[in-house]
Amino acid sequence: MTIAREELAAFADGEMPEARAAEVAAAVETDPALAREVEAHRALRARLSGHFAPMLDEPVPDRLAAMLQAGEAPPQAEVADLAAARERRRERRAVPRWGWVVGPALAASLALVVFLPRGEEDPAYAGASLAAALDSTLVAEQAPDADTRILLSFRDAQGEFCRAFSRTQGSGIACRDEQGWRIEAQGEGSAGAQSEYRMAGADEASILARAQEMAQGPALDAEAEAAARAAGWR
Repeated sequence: MTIAREELAAFADGEMPEARAAEVAAAVETDPALAREVEAHRALRARLSGHFAPMLDEPVPDRLAAMLQAGEAPPQAEVADLAAARERRRERRAVPRWGWVVGPALAASLALVVFLPRGEEDPAYAGASLAAALDSTLVAEQAPDADTRILLSFRDAQGEFCRAFSRTQGSGIACRDEQGWRIEAQGEGSAGAQSEYRMAGADEASILARAQEMAQGPALDAEAEAAARAAGWR
């Protein structure tokens, strides 16, 4: 039988209905832990009674007796609105706590707007014109004199579609991820500086050799390439 602490206190004080008191008494008799709790409560009650009982025998102060005889109500203490006070404390804490975070973040965002060149493209990904060619051009349908020629398409070890290309700025390989066509290898070309993903002096033969190393399986045939384009290269 489960007995709450409140019930044990009521039982120890003799303030429990008889039926329930009998059940609790039976449980206390068989459970030493419950018996100790009841005894501890009774001992505490006895100490408090011994401490406060003498105050009941003291006379009422003259000022309070005069107020009661005159029918005056005792002065009411000012009642504080605890909910409003808690809300004011929360508001005071919220401003400094977030201010030091929001302030620098806002300043940093403004600095980015002011100092970053407008429309600058991520050099690790194909620009708009190259991306458009990689998205839409099929090897079997492209013009021989196109500005961007697709050499072949394949899947790499991660299952991403990759395409080797050749253009005036140099040959390269780009693989499609969630952000766009990520440049995996690229020749320096006539206007390109060497970087960590560029292959200085790479020509079409070098790019095709690199594509062969990256490919997981053979290059896509015309049908597979058309299906990949229709699926958005995903």
